[in-house]
Amino acid sequence: MAREDNYILDMQNITKIFPGVKANDNVNLSIKKGEIHALVGENGAGKTTLMNVLYGLYDPEGGQVFYEGNKVNVDGPQDAIDLGIGMVHQHFMLVDPLTVTENIILGNEPRKGLKIDQKKARKEVEDISNKYGLYVDPDAKIQDISVGMQQRVEIIKTLYRGADLLIFDEPTAVLTPQEIDELFDIFRSLKEQGKTIIFITHKLKEVKEISDRITVLRGGKSIDTVDTANVSEEDVAELMVGRPVLLEVEKTKAKPGKIFLTIENLKVKNNRNIQAVNGVSLTVKKGEILGIAGVEGNGQSELIEAITGLRKIESGQVKIKDKEITKFNAREIKREGVAHIPEDRQKRGLIMDFDLQENMILGYHDLEPFSKNGIMNYNNIRNYTQELLEKFDVRGGEVTTDAKSLSGGNQQKVIVAREFSHDPELLIASQPTRGVDVGSIEFIHKQIIDRRDNGAAVLLVSAELSEILSLSDRIAVIFEGEIVDILDVEDADERRLGNLMTGSKADAGGESIE
Repeated sequence: MAREDNYILDMQNITKIFPGVKANDNVNLSIKKGEIHALVGENGAGKTTLMNVLYGLYDPEGGQVFYEGNKVNVDGPQDAIDLGIGMVHQHFMLVDPLTVTENIILGNEPRKGLKIDQKKARKEVEDISNKYGLYVDPDAKIQDISVGMQQRVEIIKTLYRGADLLIFDEPTAVLTPQEIDELFDIFRSLKEQGKTIIFITHKLKEVKEISDRITVLRGGKSIDTVDTANVSEEDVAELMVGRPVLLEVEKTKAKPGKIFLTIENLKVKNNRNIQAVNGVSLTVKKGEILGIAGVEGNGQSELIEAITGLRKIESGQVKIKDKEITKFNAREIKREGVAHIPEDRQKRGLIMDFDLQENMILGYHDLEPFSKNGIMNYNNIRNYTQELLEKFDVRGGEVTTDAKSLSGGNQQKVIVAREFSHDPELLIASQPTRGVDVGSIEFIHKQIIDRRDNGAAVLLVSAELSEILSLSDRIAVIFEGEIVDILDVEDADERRLGNLMTGSKADAGGESIE
């Protein structure tokens, strides 16, 4: 059976059911050849599930897929690849010790007799790189290149396998603003070369900037497909959530109190034994949000790990109130009233094979009412977890569901629920809304503001300048491991921060950082 229309892809009435959850409920998705199509929806709306059905990772319970006008059965990723469908996953599928070229050709190596033809492989990688404007060093090892470059390797890998339709799952979630600009240039180049792109994202600004059309999913159902030019960010947000959403943060002026956190001349090394934090001094007062702005990789990750007891401090001091905690471990720091939302939810925030009730008490599991004299009170733990799942609108599971089964955004909400629920005096939030949908961003932002207004000190790190500007009362800019300026939010804008983040001193003039 063939279909005569201008769609390269037509997915009709796709239904996918997991135990207790209908992830896709008669979903329809039609993609025109040569377009950039955004697939949006709240966490758990069924976006990644739908794409995993298309890529052959899941077998649907119902529905039909037409590709290039012909009905197809995609029984696995190799079937998808043979059709010309490629997928760049949110978490890259690369082998760190291997080179760029070795990763790209893996499983499809050109041969010269019984040996791999390395010269031919390298040339094919270079040819694809040049054709699509995807510069990479073919001889570099994956472990030595940036996240943005690793993503380019994944894109070249799909093109090397002959993909005409490329699926990107949250492609900008871990990229710097500059890398996002570069990725969108790549998208435009791919489109000019006749490729078709589907990309899943939560970032409505990006949707408006790069897409031609948008399909919205909500609660596992397809809600609407619209031309991007005809809708606003607010329109799309309302379609996603089912109600009007505040895209701007509403907050009153801060009323700072006493200094709660003091950092003095802190020096910290990274995993390669190179100085990553070089003499940072900061203070955070109760009742204020201090945002740290910087291009990722300039020491902010090591700074936060040092403050929270996850990384050794070479020299300098960290004080909470007047108590020095420089040599405290992570548990001891938590006991001082510190909550921490880590930037990597899967490595630092959760134990993926533990269920939600176990994750919800991490760091507090040895305290009452969760345990007494070493004996766990599972009835209290279950009730506590259920209450937080409801309060923080965690979807896609029950108290006994493994953390790995949730979408990324719902995993993030589990961490936020756990850390906020103990009324911390200091909240350290790294990338608190990374990979989170607009409704959840609104909720998390309100929770952070509420913490501030109730007298907590908040230290915020975010790669999203709009988030830094919206939430912060003061902004410290970090560059090459040093604080280059501290500004009141009223004196900051994206241009000025962008200059400081890239090392320009032209816009200096905030607080003294001596």
